[in-house]
Amino acid sequence: MKSKTDWIEKRQSLRTDAEAMLSQLSPVAESAPPTDVIMHELLVHKVELEMQIEELRRAHDAMEEARDRYLDLYDFAPVGYITLNRDGLIGEINLTGAALLGVERAKLVNGRFAKFVSPPERDLWHRLFINLMEQAESGKRALVLAMARADATPFYGYLECQRRAATLRVALFDISKVKQAEADMQAAAIGFEGLKA
Repeated sequence: MKSKTDWIEKRQSLRTDAEAMLSQLSPVAESAPPTDVIMHELLVHKVELEMQIEELRRAHDAMEEARDRYLDLYDFAPVGYITLNRDGLIGEINLTGAALLGVERAKLVNGRFAKFVSPPERDLWHRLFINLMEQAESGKRALVLAMARADATPFYGYLECQRRAATLRVALFDISKVKQAEADMQAAAIGFEGLKA
């Protein structure tokens, strides 16, 4: 963020540039009629304003490009990003998060996140949520929960939760394939132990 001094220096620089552009039209202050001096001063201000407008246009374009890059990174990240308010309601969610939960983003906003947590694990989720929201300092926790999409398709979610002021930010990963691989390895190990016996 630019300081007030930076803006003053930039304005002085624009003024100097505008005066340089109009130097050949500059009336000699001692011999020029007052109207010519005033007209010259107005012309300098006009050029200075045009330069400021062009600089603002460039800054606006750069800001829009940065916003577009941010939205692309946020919305299409390979992880669901969810912001919950103090009541456990979804305030913001990216497209990936909406896809993980199986609901359009607009329909998720102001909805309860807990309804996507499997009933046997809701108590665990509520305890963690309350604990994080009541901490004096911004807390950070991670946990794995059995969850279900809107169409009741189950999945395992790995949640990284961090409280920021009055909100809880959640990064949600679908780790169902990892959990299935673990279960397959356990079944294979049990089968192998059975063969040895």
